[in-house]
Amino acid sequence: MVVEGRAPDPREARSADEFVALLRMLKDASGLTFRELSQRADAVGDVLPRSTIANMLGRTSVPREELLAAFVRACGCGPAEVGDWLAVRKELAVHGRRSATAGSGSGDRAEEEGAAGAAGDDPADRSARPSSAPPAGPDPARRRRVRIVLTAVLLAVVLAAVATTVVLIGGDGGRPDTRSATGPVAGRTVQIRSVHSGFCLSEERGSDSGRLYQVRCEQETIPGFSLRPLGEGVWRIATDHPVYGPGCTGIWNGLEDDGAPLQDQECGKRDEAEQFRIEPVGSPVEGYRIRPVHTRLCVGAERYSKERGAELVQTNCAGEKKSLFSFDPVVTGAAGG
Repeated sequence: MVVEGRAPDPREARSADEFVALLRMLKDASGLTFRELSQRADAVGDVLPRSTIANMLGRTSVPREELLAAFVRACGCGPAEVGDWLAVRKELAVHGRRSATAGSGSGDRAEEEGAAGAAGDDPADRSARPSSAPPAGPDPARRRRVRIVLTAVLLAVVLAAVATTVVLIGGDGGRPDTRSATGPVAGRTVQIRSVHSGFCLSEERGSDSGRLYQVRCEQETIPGFSLRPLGEGVWRIATDHPVYGPGCTGIWNGLEDDGAPLQDQECGKRDEAEQFRIEPVGSPVEGYRIRPVHTRLCVGAERYSKERGAELVQTNCAGEKKSLFSFDPVVTGAAGG
C-alpha cells in the first residue's frame, strides 16, 4: 500500500509505454527518492541501484520481473499488488513479442504474393510458357541443349555443396575452431567465442530471461560483453543490453548445481556467483576456462554441445578442452558492437 498518494492500477496499462508511465506515477505517489527506494530494497534483500531505477523509468519497454518486483515492493506495495504488476508485465511482454512476429510474417507474405502476382501478369512471362500442342518429334539439337543445361546445373549444385562444407568447417559449429584464442583485456568490448563449437554467446532475441546460448558469431550478439578486473585473477563479465541496459553475467540465482544456467541480469545480487576466474589452458594457449568463483566449476555448453542454440551452463571441468573460450575484440560497427 502506498502511503503518500494513490497507487496507480497496473491493469490500466495497454502498452509498454503506458506501463512505464504508471511506474513513474507509482514512484511519485510513494514520495520516495531514488536513494530512499534503493535503501528500502536493500533492507529486504533486494538489489535496486539508483542508476537502475532511473534507467528503468526512462525506457519504453517493460522491465525484467525481478527488477519490477523489487521496485514496486520498495514503493510500498504488498504481495497482492506486486502480483498484479507482475501479471500485467507478463501479458504485455508476451503480447509485444506476438505482435512483432505477426507483423513480420504478414509483411513477408504480402511481398511474396505481390512478387508472384507481378510475375504472373507479365506478358513476356506468358509468352515464355510452353505450348499445350504435342511435340512434333525428337529434335537432336534440342537434346544436345538439354544435356548442356543439365551438366551446368549439376556442376552448380556440386560447387554449392563444396562452398557450404567450407563454411561449416570455417567456424559455423560442429568442429573445433582453429583460430587463435584471445585473452581477457579490461574494458574492451568482446564477443565470447567457444573454441569447442565456434559459436558465440548471446541472448535470444525477444526473450527477457537473460539466459545465454550459442549463436553464429557473424550475427549481432546481445548483450555486449566487457571485462572488469576484480583482483587476484578474478573478473566480472559486464554486459550492456540494448533494452535493459547495464548488467552482469552470473550463474542463475547463485545456484551451485551442475547444470545451472548462465544468465545476464542486474549486478550485485549474486555475489561470488557473478565473479569468474579466467584461466589459460595449454602451451601455446588453446583457450580460456571461465570458472564461477562460488563453485570453481567450469562454464560450457550444456552437455558440451557443438550445436547452435545450446544453452550455456555451469558444469564440471572434466571436459576441459570442451569448455574453452576466446574473448574476441569487437571492431566498431561489427557484430556485437
